[in-house]
Amino acid sequence: MIDALIHHSAFAEVAVLLVMAAAIGLFGILLRQPLIVSFIAVGLIAGPSALDVVRSDAQIDLLSELGIAVLLFLVGIKLDVKLIRSLGQVALLTGLGQVAFTSFFGYLIGLALGLGHVTSLYVAVALTFSSTIIIVKLLSDKREIDALHGQIALGFLIVQDLVVVLAMIVLSAIGIGAAAEGGHGGGSVLSVLASGLALVGLVVLFVRYVADPLTERLAQAPELLVIFAIAMAAMFAAVGDLVGLGKEVGGLLAGVALASTPYRETIAARLAPLRDFLLLFFFIALGATLDLSLLGAHVAGALVFSLFVLIGNPLIVLAIMGAMGYRKRTGFLAGLTVAQISEFSLIFVAMGVSLGHLQQDALGLVTMVGLVTIAASTYMITYSHQLYALFEPLLGAFERRGTPREPSDAADQSADGHKVIVFGLGRFGTAIGLRLRRRGIRVLGVDFSPFAVRRWRELGLETRFGDASDPEFVADLPLSRAEWLVVTVPVHATGLSHEDIRMTLVQIARGAGFRGRVAVTSHQTRETGDLFAAGADMVLEPFQDAADRAVELLCGAEEEERTEIPVLESEDRQAS
Repeated sequence: MIDALIHHSAFAEVAVLLVMAAAIGLFGILLRQPLIVSFIAVGLIAGPSALDVVRSDAQIDLLSELGIAVLLFLVGIKLDVKLIRSLGQVALLTGLGQVAFTSFFGYLIGLALGLGHVTSLYVAVALTFSSTIIIVKLLSDKREIDALHGQIALGFLIVQDLVVVLAMIVLSAIGIGAAAEGGHGGGSVLSVLASGLALVGLVVLFVRYVADPLTERLAQAPELLVIFAIAMAAMFAAVGDLVGLGKEVGGLLAGVALASTPYRETIAARLAPLRDFLLLFFFIALGATLDLSLLGAHVAGALVFSLFVLIGNPLIVLAIMGAMGYRKRTGFLAGLTVAQISEFSLIFVAMGVSLGHLQQDALGLVTMVGLVTIAASTYMITYSHQLYALFEPLLGAFERRGTPREPSDAADQSADGHKVIVFGLGRFGTAIGLRLRRRGIRVLGVDFSPFAVRRWRELGLETRFGDASDPEFVADLPLSRAEWLVVTVPVHATGLSHEDIRMTLVQIARGAGFRGRVAVTSHQTRETGDLFAAGADMVLEPFQDAADRAVELLCGAEEEERTEIPVLESEDRQAS
């Protein structure tokens, strides 16, 4: 039956692959494994060594290349150098220290295993990259993304992303230079560098003069904004490939071009599902090219490299952070996040294979290391606190007395949070935001209207552009430090009904780990019971509240002096 389907058409073949991915992915979720492991398993099972389902190589390779372009676009749009600066030296020193340690000793291990200088160098560099997607997902699920060790981990992940960029640029230049020396055309290294500088100059001009006004106009039609982002990723990837930089570098520069716009979080959230879908085909293509019979020859080497990544990477992070004055607990929890290699490791080695620097078995070796480390580190991060309790007696050497760094950092983090997040920046939401600021309370506004976002910024209020019904966007907000969410979303702000968006937002926020209280607006008294049942802690009725205040003023009542949030403190009004 399956054989008949895949011979019928490429569409039927893709349908079979998607069914396999869904089934194996569900099994992987039951084992608490990331989808990357399941997707590589799909490729192995569908490949020539097993079911031999993959026949439409050209179509799958096209989807795979588009997926890589979108992935690197999202890395570029998320590159936030400010986070490194805000965390001081720890992110930079830890990130660079881990990269240097892993590269050096990984290279020596490769030579000891008899891999050769070039292969050892490639494998060593590939082992330095950790999976941002997996780490952020696991930390978010544990509600630790805003914890000190979570923020430090994000900082040195950004450092790793910058190393990825440099490594791919150098790799592209070396590949072009080698092609030129071999007489196969492709231009010289100088021409590649010149093209790269020209492309970077184009990005700078785009950011300076075009990015903000263009994205603000496109944001009026969110679907068009997403299409534009995909077009940017594909076009820059194509141009990068044309001038010799490679699709990967081109896609990343496209993301950098939009990283400074106020709509980057929305673009990233909207493209994340597309990225995951397209990367499925990259991992299918990768697994389909691996010969299982050849992988057996690398089991011993893969085991050695896997133990090096699982043990060595966390230890070097723990040592560096301990030397900088962080507690052993913080260093241990942050170190566990780098105990795996990433999808970029596979992409990096695949580039080496395509350039003729490596043999196919090198890709198989790194893939095996990826499967082992990703699978094992998932459980390590999930049960990090239990592991710390187990190993805590052995970690005393990694902590300085007094831990001078940590108390001040923790205090800064706690003081820096937004106490109130307001969804819906219309007249009522803006009035609340201004009065909260007047009381010295830090407030963050969220709206899906670019005009409302711009108006708040002109008023000097902090804001983000985003869709309140998007779970990924809401989960990315600083929910852990907020005390209140205030929902004033008007009826016309979304395709959902007013009641639906309020209830949906409450459910999304609770699911994302928000433990504070929620206030929602209502213009109809009969909705109050339903909103409380949906999880709201307070229902604000603007017209009724304004009428109550007007009566107080008419009757000569003086305004009470209150130190807490004025519109939220009187909880005994909820039942009225």
